[in-house]
Amino acid sequence: MSTGDRVVGVHRIGAVVVALVIAAFGVLGIVGGLSFFDTEGAPVLGLSTNGALSTVSLVTAVVLIVAAIRGGRLSSTVMMVIGTLFLVSAFANLAVIGTPYNLLAFRLPNVFFSIGAGMVLLFTGAYGRASAKLPPDNPYKQERRPDDPEDHGDAAEAPEDAHRQPRPSSPEEADADAAMAEAERALAQGAADDDQRRRLAAADHARTHEERRAIWMQGA
Repeated sequence: MSTGDRVVGVHRIGAVVVALVIAAFGVLGIVGGLSFFDTEGAPVLGLSTNGALSTVSLVTAVVLIVAAIRGGRLSSTVMMVIGTLFLVSAFANLAVIGTPYNLLAFRLPNVFFSIGAGMVLLFTGAYGRASAKLPPDNPYKQERRPDDPEDHGDAAEAPEDAHRQPRPSSPEEADADAAMAEAERALAQGAADDDQRRRLAAADHARTHEERRAIWMQGA
């Protein structure tokens, strides 16, 4: 399994696992016919919930599932955003427990669950992405531009002309550049075919764009 497949797989599996847990929680709360803004709530799976929290849980689960299906950068971004929202929600709702403003019927177990789920989503979403140095076949490595501040570690070690992309000198070279770019986008999204993966892997160790292009054209 390539690095791209593994990274996208971790994102998708993490999103689906969290989505299934909160979807079960939301469904049980909806089926229980709970009042929408009951600040006391009712116990479901060891947590407290009401109609509002159950609805929010279901919507969040759907968003995570859709992101997992799409894969690529979208799933990673959605997981990190929702993970951050879980953490913010945990501390915001902790402040209103026992008051009339506890509209999501939070109790301490809810706070702990939100923190745990938020950390899982954040770390899983950042897997294979939040690093200055990424392997050549990492989908986020291939999406980065030479001047991308996230890629400063590799840029410092690369040869001076490693990222230079000169103009193609023929229609064939222009077609090769376009095909390589399309293959890199497909790999980042987990949709590359076997031929694209093979030719990108062959060009991974090239030191200049001209070498990558030549290797790509030889594999045609």
